[in-house]
Amino acid sequence: MNQIPMTLKGAEQLRDELKELKTVKRPRIIASIAEAREYGDLKENAEYQAAREEQGFCEGRIQEIEAKLSNAQVIDVTKIPRTGQVIFGSTVTILNINTNEEVTYRIVGDDEANFKKKLISVNSPMARGLIGKKIDDIAIVRTPVGNVEYEILKIEYI
Repeated sequence: MNQIPMTLKGAEQLRDELKELKTVKRPRIIASIAEAREYGDLKENAEYQAAREEQGFCEGRIQEIEAKLSNAQVIDVTKIPRTGQVIFGSTVTILNINTNEEVTYRIVGDDEANFKKKLISVNSPMARGLIGKKIDDIAIVRTPVGNVEYEILKIEYI
């Protein structure tokens, strides 16, 4: 299976979620199932059916997280040699040349991406346009409305 790039923080968040699912949510669901069984006929027991459905989702998520972590290529950007280029895990401040709008993004793995928090996926068009660029370079990013030019203002490895 392919390696999944992930920042140190992203791997920690997945491990925390996995621990929560295994130590808190799973036992709570098992207790709900046991309690619902006491109500009698399982075929017409809505509480039992709901608890079993929740158990299925929980177990599925546990398997998904374990698979991602087993295939994770955890990258600590603070330990990568400083090349002055935009790389996975770096934080980059860019200026939209057309609108003069300045914005800062961090390039992360697919599971960590959250545009509202300025975390963009390494596989997004924006990140692909920025990767490999240096300060003062112009990055051209393809968007549905056409190409947009960004000037690289600052690159941080934090």
